[in-house]
Amino acid sequence: MDYFIIQEDRSAGYTGYVDASHRWGLPGVYCPLCQDTWSGGANVYPSVDLTPIAALADFETPRAEPIEEYERLCELVRPLLPPGAQLEPGAGFGPLEGKAQGRFGPLFMDFGELLLVQREALNKLQTEGLRGLKGCPTALRFRQRHSPELLELELLPVGRLHPDCLPPNPQPPCPRCGRLMHPLPDVLILDASTLPNHLDLFRLEDYCNVTICTERFMEACQRLGLDGVVFQPLRVNAGP
Repeated sequence: MDYFIIQEDRSAGYTGYVDASHRWGLPGVYCPLCQDTWSGGANVYPSVDLTPIAALADFETPRAEPIEEYERLCELVRPLLPPGAQLEPGAGFGPLEGKAQGRFGPLFMDFGELLLVQREALNKLQTEGLRGLKGCPTALRFRQRHSPELLELELLPVGRLHPDCLPPNPQPPCPRCGRLMHPLPDVLILDASTLPNHLDLFRLEDYCNVTICTERFMEACQRLGLDGVVFQPLRVNAGP
């Protein structure tokens, strides 16, 4: 099976623009072990409804918290997550809320963190039998009259990069907060032993701002004429 990274297609001529965030989110964190204050924010679960949590205000304001408070809030959220989800500082939940304008293609990607799809395009992809396509409603406000119905694809974190593309003797993640100590490599190589056999679309577990698809997903988009994104092939290595 071949795999591809999905990226925004800036040459497609679409003018779509989104200025939005998810309804709820975990705070950023200050870690006393690595002494860093950070927030990821690429792990988002638009299907997750936090209204069963009594203190919803704790998830409404972006901020940084001591790690003990962050860990307490994680435990409140964890029972509501879909299988396979993982949490990180800044993780988002609930519908995408905000402003949108312009002309959108069937698929829309914003900075690698959002993958939106028009309703009709998602229906076509689902008839192809692709695995793991979960479209979630958004709460985007459009100024134009004939606005598209945009859904957010919920992407689970699965799969990791192969050590061959990482720095020699890379420093392991912080054992307390999980922060990676090295940036995303310029050349990506996937670790075959970590890739899922039940999903055609997913994020990487170690770099959740990277969206990966299978050859099946790429070919379905091309066959159906669904543009707005580009697919760059990735090398896959077996073994450690």
